[in-house]
Amino acid sequence: MYQTNQQQAGQQIMPEPPNVVSTKDFLYLTDALSWELGAMKMMHHAALNCTDPEISTYLHQAGQMHQAHYQQLLTHLNPANAANM
Repeated sequence: MYQTNQQQAGQQIMPEPPNVVSTKDFLYLTDALSWELGAMKMMHHAALNCTDPEISTYLHQAGQMHQAHYQQLLTHLNPANAANM
C-alpha cells in the first residue's frame, strides 16, 4: 500500500542510498551518537555506585549494549566500511 501511495504521488523509490549525508540525517546521527554515549556513561556510573551486585551486573551489561550501538553507528559512518555494507 505504501508503494502504491508513493507511485500515485509521483515519487520514485530509491534503489540504494546516496553517497552523501543530508543535513537532516547528520543531525539525526549526531543525536543518536550523543544519546548512546550519554546512556553508556549513565549506566557505567550507576553500575559503579550500585551496592547490589546483581543490579550492578545488569547496569554494566546495559552500558555495554549502548557502547555496541555507538560503535555500530560509527562503523556505518566510516567511509572505509562502505564497500563492506
